[in-house]
Amino acid sequence: MKLTIVIPCYNEAATIEAILARVWACPHEPKEVIIVDDCSTDGTRDVLARRPKREGERVVCHEQNQGKGAALRTGFAEARGEIVIVQDADLEYDPAEIPKVIRPILTGQADVVFGSRFSGGEAHRILFFWHRVANGLLTLISNMLSDLNLTDMETCYKAFRAEVLKKITIEEARFGFEPEITAKVAKIPGVRLYEVGISYYGRTYAEGKKIGWKDGIRALYCAVKYNLFR
Repeated sequence: MKLTIVIPCYNEAATIEAILARVWACPHEPKEVIIVDDCSTDGTRDVLARRPKREGERVVCHEQNQGKGAALRTGFAEARGEIVIVQDADLEYDPAEIPKVIRPILTGQADVVFGSRFSGGEAHRILFFWHRVANGLLTLISNMLSDLNLTDMETCYKAFRAEVLKKITIEEARFGFEPEITAKVAKIPGVRLYEVGISYYGRTYAEGKKIGWKDGIRALYCAVKYNLFR
């Protein structure tokens, strides 16, 4: 099964080449890589333009910054693989674990797989207490509203059979994508959702982390909106 790896990217000049090297080292074949540059201003687009053109790699550029959800909406529309997975452009998630995340789909057990940072015994960088509290609270509320038992709703690693994504219209432009896609997946009759444990190498704000408390408020709003009113 062909794999599409969608990489939303905004101001990641320091890490984009390293993450792409790791993505292409992922042993699954065949695969394609779609990078969506969300109007970066730090030279990321120049780095991407300098890269030797690689078969199966495409760069799509937004002319206005729109947010992660909008970048993923663009990337999903470009995807040609039977499996689609999200990969952040920083180094917080290790592409070497992509085969583990998509394995339940390849074996016919799952239609959607979330990679959980809080399940299993993989390496996990210790960082912000209140971020962990907020993540747990958002996951709890999402679970209560969707009747799921996820441990990490806000994870980057979400893998889908392509036919599942075709049933979903992404409306959120920013980080509200996470609770929105979770709610919409939960509403698809018969969908099989799995979690697998992954490692996590989180960043500090000095290292480039972008999500903030306003995004948490929006995520809470989206969890209620897409579970109860859509």
